[in-house]
Amino acid sequence: MDGAETPDGRAAAWRTNATGPSALAAICHRTGSTLVHLSTEYVFDGRSTRPYAEDAPLTPLSVYGASKAAGDVAVQTVERHYLVRPSWVVGDGRNFVRTMLRLAEKGVEPAVVADQVGRPTFAADLAAAIVQLVASGAPYGSYHVTGGGEPASWAEVARATFALAGHGDLRVTDTTTAEYFADKPHAARRPRSSVLDLSKATAAGVPVPDWRERLAEYVEATTRS
Repeated sequence: MDGAETPDGRAAAWRTNATGPSALAAICHRTGSTLVHLSTEYVFDGRSTRPYAEDAPLTPLSVYGASKAAGDVAVQTVERHYLVRPSWVVGDGRNFVRTMLRLAEKGVEPAVVADQVGRPTFAADLAAAIVQLVASGAPYGSYHVTGGGEPASWAEVARATFALAGHGDLRVTDTTTAEYFADKPHAARRPRSSVLDLSKATAAGVPVPDWRERLAEYVEATTRS
């Protein structure tokens, strides 16, 4: 994502996030196939005080967000499409929660951004949501799929992770987005609010488990492995 702000990364981001979905859309137009596409909340600017609905205007702040928005527009030209937008995805490999677990294990007390708010989405739930939409024959269109429950800041997610891992005695200090990225000139601009409206997905029968419950399960499984 941040790499998209560099000259080489900019070209790669547009090839991957815009040209790629456009090519898939063209194939689906010819064959009548259903197109399933994963997007991001970075297509929004994060300035809304309300959760973002699926039809909110696309107002990206970064190259990454703009390239993803272009891909969304291409996908939406296909009659049979499911465009799914998660936020703050946590799964296998590198992710925020695993980073916090590593820091907690080392006894590090980090400064974490507190002025960005959203809900984590766990990869297993995201995959299950896509299966539910396709298998149930839900109406085609765009769906927002994240964890449920009350939104939180990255710092609050970090504190919850530390506590669940048995390191609640370590301090997580709040910082601002501007302070955190002050020495990172190529960092992509982040939306302050990544809170997405989940009502359309829940109406289609998609479960949206509370992110705190899923976080507890994830931390337990990760620390046990």
